[in-house]
Amino acid sequence: MLTARNLTKNYSNLQVLKGVDVTVNKGEIVTIVGSSGAGKSTLLHLLGTSDTPTSGDVFLHNMNITQLEGRALADFRNQHMGFIFQFHHLLPEFSALENVCIPGFIRGNKKAEVKERALFLLETLGLKNRLDHRPNQLSGGEQQRVAVARALINNPSVVMADEPTGNLDSHNARELHQLFFTLREQFGQTFIIVTHNEELAPLSDRQLVMKDGKIVSA
Repeated sequence: MLTARNLTKNYSNLQVLKGVDVTVNKGEIVTIVGSSGAGKSTLLHLLGTSDTPTSGDVFLHNMNITQLEGRALADFRNQHMGFIFQFHHLLPEFSALENVCIPGFIRGNKKAEVKERALFLLETLGLKNRLDHRPNQLSGGEQQRVAVARALINNPSVVMADEPTGNLDSHNARELHQLFFTLREQFGQTFIIVTHNEELAPLSDRQLVMKDGKIVSA
């Protein structure tokens, strides 16, 4: 479903990625692991189109997304990709339900349909009784579940997660990783996850081990 070929990324005189190839199949949960500075987050940002490679190509559904620009790129990203970060980046002035709806509204979907799907996702994630709560009224684990629902609102082809458990305690971290597998079983969802969590990374279908800007084991 997703393929990257010979990705490189340079910052001034520093080469962060050195010819990386990646293939991810539909419904896979893939973790990207390695020491700090290995290039994990850089690779995820290139796959998620939030950064552009110095050279190489990324294909999603046979579309070369590295050739997209401007509005076309933004529309493709909004339609096909979901994002989860270490810090949830929920908008503090909006409720849980409103935060989840925002990407659907940006896409231009009908408001009633967006709200219906947001309610379904939040109920699926165990937040039925927290719909009207603002982020500061939610626990860290609840906030991250809202972020997961937001990532899923447009039924993306793939969800990119950058250290999604990095800001959670061990109990909530285990629950979140288990949630990814539940969502895969329910929706056939694909996940690419950057993580330092040595306990949880091996639970994925496959680990991409990075070292010095290269994948040394897949």
